[in-house]
Amino acid sequence: MFPPEGIFNIDKPGGMTSHDVVNRIRRLTGIRRVGHAGTLDPLATGILLLGVGRATRLIEYLVGQPKTYEATLRLGQATDTYDAEGTVVEERPFIHITPSQFQQALEPFRGPIQQRPPMYSAIKRQGQPLYKLARQGVTVDVPPRAVTIYELEMLAWNAPFVRLRAAVSSGTYIRSLAHDLGQALDCGAHLTQLRRVSVGDFGLDTAVPLADLDESNWRMALLPSDTAVVHLPRLDVTAAEVQQLQRGQCPPRRPDQPIEPLTRAYAPDGRFIGIVTAHSDSLQARKIFYPPDEL
Repeated sequence: MFPPEGIFNIDKPGGMTSHDVVNRIRRLTGIRRVGHAGTLDPLATGILLLGVGRATRLIEYLVGQPKTYEATLRLGQATDTYDAEGTVVEERPFIHITPSQFQQALEPFRGPIQQRPPMYSAIKRQGQPLYKLARQGVTVDVPPRAVTIYELEMLAWNAPFVRLRAAVSSGTYIRSLAHDLGQALDCGAHLTQLRRVSVGDFGLDTAVPLADLDESNWRMALLPSDTAVVHLPRLDVTAAEVQQLQRGQCPPRRPDQPIEPLTRAYAPDGRFIGIVTAHSDSLQARKIFYPPDEL
């Protein structure tokens, strides 16, 4: 019998690292095999997705999902970390900037852009996280990367504070966006608040505050493993095909089955069996979850 497995949609509180949340869930459930999909800075709150048990094998399909954030920027000050946890390194006037000017400054940041990650980040250079090098006073050239900002809008103006909503591709740094907006406005800016409100199909409406979980209710909050891959096409297979896939065999693809590089496959009784590639002529197992003793 397999131990509990599934996905937690956690509403992370501020002041905790993503790894702090993982450790909390390990202590709460007694399960060591726990991992998170997409790091949130300690300053940030909101959605943090965790895989538990065998569902950790599906985290890779969550990491690349689009994300939506609500953020507050502080105009007039730039910090070394691009957020309020850093040291102010520059102050410039901001009072002359109007809401209309700020709206205009947003336009170049919409769509595909090149973004340079912050020096204080977990990106590694020669095996060392950049934030550790930064704390040692070492500065390295961080090359820009291609990201996409699908939506970017101003929610509220209360200078020097501005609230934004941004829907972005995976790998986008909202801290860098805040910093770059400050540079574009020639006044400097940094992030003071950040809340992740969605990751793919996961929203705050189904998120559980970490403080609400205890030993009596965590199982009720654990979502089925296949919720991690609902964005993939569905593939229905026969009982015979289930057995072949579990054994590493490649059954022929039937005409009623889609041709897709990745699918979420289901047995005739509706149980999720894993990730399967549907080639033009055959099916190939990628990650099988169907318990061998239940075939």
